[in-house]
Amino acid sequence: MAGVFWHDGKWMTEEPKVLGPMDHAFWLGSVVFDGARAIRGLVPDLDLHCARVIRSAEAMLMRPTLTAQQIEALCREGVAMMPADAELYIRPQFFIRRGIGAAQPDPESTEFILAIYDSPMPDANRGFSACMAPFRRAAADMAPTDAKASCLYPNSSRAANYARQKGFENAVVCDHEGNVAEFATSNLMMVKDGVVMTAIANGTYLAGITRSRVLGLLREAGIEARECIITPQMLREADEIFATGNFGKVQFCTNFEGRALPIGPIARKARELYFAWAERSSRVPAQAA
Repeated sequence: MAGVFWHDGKWMTEEPKVLGPMDHAFWLGSVVFDGARAIRGLVPDLDLHCARVIRSAEAMLMRPTLTAQQIEALCREGVAMMPADAELYIRPQFFIRRGIGAAQPDPESTEFILAIYDSPMPDANRGFSACMAPFRRAAADMAPTDAKASCLYPNSSRAANYARQKGFENAVVCDHEGNVAEFATSNLMMVKDGVVMTAIANGTYLAGITRSRVLGLLREAGIEARECIITPQMLREADEIFATGNFGKVQFCTNFEGRALPIGPIARKARELYFAWAERSSRVPAQAA
């Protein structure tokens, strides 16, 4: 996998090995990250992703060693090192080296690392299948749900693995009250009678940057888009279901629990609106990156 990596003040083209068994991040999970994209010269919402990794670090009791603006500048510098037509994943991370006592992280030992690497965009027209999973998102008083923290992701892996064992490609998880929260890997939107619905941002899941962008674009286009309670039964009766997230931006769910779904007009419109916005607002010439 081709990529560039930044750590401890320098760029490198081989993945650095930075953790050992006594590091707090290694054994107690004090790691946060964010994910952004560079897509053939587009870097949509890169500034928001860099700002969010700072918030995530602070929520996990870290002391960020760079500002969001410095991280964004490094991301642009790294993207400029890669081919102009590349499809890249941009992953800034903070982690903790030392602890205070047995478990509490020492904020003074916060470090930053950045990975930028080839990661082709998935084929949206292929679609994906999904089913409900029995795993739930934690409430805000149960886990650091206000951070994009690595420790939250094993539960997503359990849900995704459950779906694969059932013959599906992705899972839908509920919040602690039993209402639909999101897909295991991205946020979820459904359409019923021309109205787009997505789960209320109730603090149990990360209401994503792409989710927010798509909601705004749909509303600007005159399409009703609500944040509301979604039950599993509502999802089973949906006219369209689609995913929003950084990795694939807007992807279409074409089979939910064995029921075939069309790639509907509103989901297609959401994808078209997103990439039209990205072309208008986020193209960065390599020489200016």
